[in-house]
Amino acid sequence: MAYEEYLGRTESREDRMDPRLAEGMAATLGQPLPPPGEDLPPLWHWMLFQDWRPAGGLGPDGHPQRGGFLPPVHHLERRMWAGGRLTFQGGLRVGDTLRRTSTILRIDQKAGGSGELVFVTVRHALEGPRGPVLEEEHDIVYRGTGGAALREAPAAPDWLEARRATVLPDAVALFRYSALTGNGHRIHYDHPYVTGVEGYPGLVVHGPLQATWLAAHALALAREERGPGARLARFAFRGLRAAIAGRPLTLLGQWEKKGEKKGGTGARLRLETRDDTGATCQAAEADLA
Repeated sequence: MAYEEYLGRTESREDRMDPRLAEGMAATLGQPLPPPGEDLPPLWHWMLFQDWRPAGGLGPDGHPQRGGFLPPVHHLERRMWAGGRLTFQGGLRVGDTLRRTSTILRIDQKAGGSGELVFVTVRHALEGPRGPVLEEEHDIVYRGTGGAALREAPAAPDWLEARRATVLPDAVALFRYSALTGNGHRIHYDHPYVTGVEGYPGLVVHGPLQATWLAAHALALAREERGPGARLARFAFRGLRAAIAGRPLTLLGQWEKKGEKKGGTGARLRLETRDDTGATCQAAEADLA
């Protein structure tokens, strides 16, 4: 199918960071809510611009039916968040009203180990009451149901200098994150569906949830080095393997040294999530401001 007519398509939406959303995310992640007037942690903007449809407007996987702003990739059943790249320009606070302008940048058809893949990249630009907030490139992948949903993968090499933290993404955490972000994809909360239809061994941990944990891990390491005023300038992540709920997930962060002292100007952190077998589920990088 030719998708050229969708390239360059744009749409704009407005939303408000409601206090209840921020309170719910803080509780779900087990993080303190910033005091009034201070910026929210990175990637919490994913709670905004939700797309709620009546039951008749949903596909069998719980996502909105194909079409509309995005190209209608009808012949590939699985749709997932493949990764993204973000540049932070300003802060997001509780009560802010934001405007998001979205543009379809690229549509690529490729062949993978499990068959045909279609990648769609959308650029989002967010502006708030104090000016630009961030720019984001969001990668969506469509693929068929052929092949194993979760392939065997070897344990990744150890990072001897990495700082580690462990989270346990259980069914409750996945349900709460789905609700906070308006994500109806059944792989995150419907066990009979995800095992019987999609073929995964259990509920799948959201890619954005893993990225949010990694961004928080990066910010914590940055503030250990630079103090409480440290912030992220850029963050990029990509999914490599599904993480399954109920299994511990390790967050790793390690400074990438380029002839500079760690934590110095232009410092970069390499980050990963790894499952209980040691396999990498998501890889990320964070640059400090």
